Amino acid sequence: MEARLSKIEQQDASSSSENELSPRDLIHSLVVAGAVVAGALASGWPERPIQWLLLVVAAILGGLAPHTRLIVRIRLRGLKVLRPVRPYRLRLVLLGILALVVAAGSGRLLVAATEFGELVILSGADYGLGGQRQALIDQWNSLPDRPHARIVSVPGNADDQHGAMLDAAQRGGRGVDIYNLDNPFMAEFVDAGYLRALDSIKLDLNAFLRGPLETCRRHSKWWGLPLNTDAGLLFYRNDLIGGDPAFRNWADLTTAVEEVFAHEQVLAGAGLNHRELEAGYVGQFASYEGLTVNTLEAIWAAGGEVVDAKGNLVIDDPEMRPKVQAALDSLVAGLSGRHPRVILPPADSYAESSATQAFRDGRAIFLRNWPIAYFELTRPPGMAKPFAVTELPGPSVLGGQNLAVAAHSDQPQAALELIRFLTSDFSQRLLFERGGFAPTRVSVFADTNLGQRYPYLRTLRLAVERARPRPQTPYYARFSEKFRTGILYALQNNGKLPDQFATDLEAVLRDGS
Repeated sequence: MEARLSKIEQQDASSSSENELSPRDLIHSLVVAGAVVAGALASGWPERPIQWLLLVVAAILGGLAPHTRLIVRIRLRGLKVLRPVRPYRLRLVLLGILALVVAAGSGRLLVAATEFGELVILSGADYGLGGQRQALIDQWNSLPDRPHARIVSVPGNADDQHGAMLDAAQRGGRGVDIYNLDNPFMAEFVDAGYLRALDSIKLDLNAFLRGPLETCRRHSKWWGLPLNTDAGLLFYRNDLIGGDPAFRNWADLTTAVEEVFAHEQVLAGAGLNHRELEAGYVGQFASYEGLTVNTLEAIWAAGGEVVDAKGNLVIDDPEMRPKVQAALDSLVAGLSGRHPRVILPPADSYAESSATQAFRDGRAIFLRNWPIAYFELTRPPGMAKPFAVTELPGPSVLGGQNLAVAAHSDQPQAALELIRFLTSDFSQRLLFERGGFAPTRVSVFADTNLGQRYPYLRTLRLAVERARPRPQTPYYARFSEKFRTGILYALQNNGKLPDQFATDLEAVLRDGS
């Protein structure tokens, strides 16, 4: 036994030179520790001090793993026999601890390739042509080494879709990896903790138009990427409106309507007038988000404002009050029964599709709608009458949808890769050319071939660049509801807003009450 013990000690002594720190060991340590840090940073953490501490511990453990023989010699004593623990076993122990530390600290996987399972996008219904969003998902699913993706569509208008997505998020967001949100609802979902910040991810931000991209920023962090943008356009009958019109305000548009109808009266005497023509303008004045959008645009066209860039309510300020009132008076007069009718009478019940149909049927000279209406009017059966596109009399509301990673997704890296795919140059071109969605990437707008095929693309870019976002508040849904309730009251009461209108809006902006 003593001879055996002596032999083991001699072996230990003879191997002491192997336990010295070699250049190769040092390189191994730096590589493993660096890989741990790089992987953690690429995955979007650390975000809190405790995660930084865990990252340091993980890096140290990773650095020790390649040369474990320099760690304290662990020996098991039994029957007076010393037996060294094999180095590879200690390495496995250290790497196991490393994995636990990283998983506990980040709560997410470090490499997208290790994330398994189906990716689910919760989105509003695709009102584009030919289901191009699904076509992109099909292309993603055809690529190798990608998790399968699926779109779950929420029917209804913007209000219905917001309600369904909010309900899913409030129930924990389980089973949802990506939200496709209308941009005014980003603040609500961010402040409620329903989204995952993307600040730690390197994003090609300069590739996107600034306005749509900024709707993804809150509290100095990025929370998504814009899938498509939107800006209201003014479609007009260019057989009735000559040249390349530019309307500075609502009065200019009203004058144009009066001139067309005066000309129609002359033609009527000869039996040559457009007999289906009923009014000058059709928009979206039904009691949903469309009424908020159309009213904000009317107020902006009159030089007024409701909420300033700092989030302060200014609709009742002495400077703004007359401008807001002028906009409301114009809407009331436009919806009145006088001749010529400026606004198509049933417009107070119209949403986007019904307004487009009225314009297609030749019942109005002008149509206010989103860019997708261009494709609806040009694709079969199309519109029999000739039309063109220009900008609205004032700035448009900035519309569009943003793709954001759900806070509770267990596949955040794969979700981000899918978002990058859906917002890529290739995807943006497909969504525009085949689906009619306004693109968010500068490269698509700058494409001269697309500009020649779609002459209104330049007008669309100008409209997007001039467009203004809706109030950035976590209580936007409640604000919009309160706002349009007051506007409906005004339209039914000769332009007079409710007495407590400004006070109620102020309370909503402050705390959502």
